[in-house]
Amino acid sequence: MANATVDAKGLNCPMPIVKTAQAIKAIASGETVEVLATDPGSAKDFAAWSKTTGNVIVEQSVDGGVYRFVLRKK
Repeated sequence: MANATVDAKGLNCPMPIVKTAQAIKAIASGETVEVLATDPGSAKDFAAWSKTTGNVIVEQSVDGGVYRFVLRKK
């Protein structure tokens, strides 16, 4: 179970990343944030953001056009 959830459904780039960055700042190192997004570019965006920030994508899936990511704060 994630420590926080970001509902970014209906938002376009860069808002899912912006909202996730805000949520990551609010949790402790090692905790996780679940992100739900509908932007098809979010998979690429989160991969790049994860590499840049060092926060790890521990889960990634898509179901019915909703992209789900679980990220662990470094």
